[in-house]
Amino acid sequence: MTGEEEGELLETAVAAAQAAARELLARFGRRASGVLRKSTPTDLVSDADVAAEHAIREVLSARRPGDRILGEEGGATGEGELLWVVDPLDGTINYLFGIPAWAVSVACEDASGAVVGAVLDPLREELFTATRSGAARLGGTAITAPQAGELSEALVATGFGYDSSVRARQGAVVARVLPRVRDIRRMGAAALDLVWTACGRFDAYYERGVQRWDVAAGTLIAARAGLQVRDLPPRGDDAAGVVTAPAALIDELVGLVE
Repeated sequence: MTGEEEGELLETAVAAAQAAARELLARFGRRASGVLRKSTPTDLVSDADVAAEHAIREVLSARRPGDRILGEEGGATGEGELLWVVDPLDGTINYLFGIPAWAVSVACEDASGAVVGAVLDPLREELFTATRSGAARLGGTAITAPQAGELSEALVATGFGYDSSVRARQGAVVARVLPRVRDIRRMGAAALDLVWTACGRFDAYYERGVQRWDVAAGTLIAARAGLQVRDLPPRGDDAAGVVTAPAALIDELVGLVE
């Protein structure tokens, strides 16, 4: 795929994310409506999630009618070689509680993986993007992740699942990691964790139980910013996950979280 083709796909990803953001901003801070439980009583979806994904699908259907779409709320639709992987609202719980830490994530993949990715933070008006052959960017500025050298000085982000038994196991991992790092942060939005690591607000990030739409755009942005991205395979009762960190830190961090 040429750089020009990647650029066209990225323009579509950004337009789709912006369409979702308009729906979300119009509803943020108001009493949430249509809130339903999904996998557990703490795993929620609202009318805002559904409206945002509908807006994304409208943009993609108009601009890329031959492509497939995989969305958190609408599942998989369509046929074609390219797949759009979208999370219309990453950080739903934050959004519903009025916490300003949520984002829209849109990625396009082919058989080799992610081609483009966009993560939009509407409240901060921050747009993180990357293409397979291009730089990671925050707005129009290229970003490169700092290459921290010591895990003991690293600020590490993570996240927790919705199921209480899963959180208990994740808590045990945090207890192992926390004494070995500068500190831990838990924002509640995997896409933001990844792009904030890409731009140096965090030094590293790990989490099990993330879904494909949570990380498809963010992992590409992190990789193009110069970070190592490594999959965590399923283990026992633990779901698969992801770790991203500078090359000097990732082996030690993976050893702790595995």
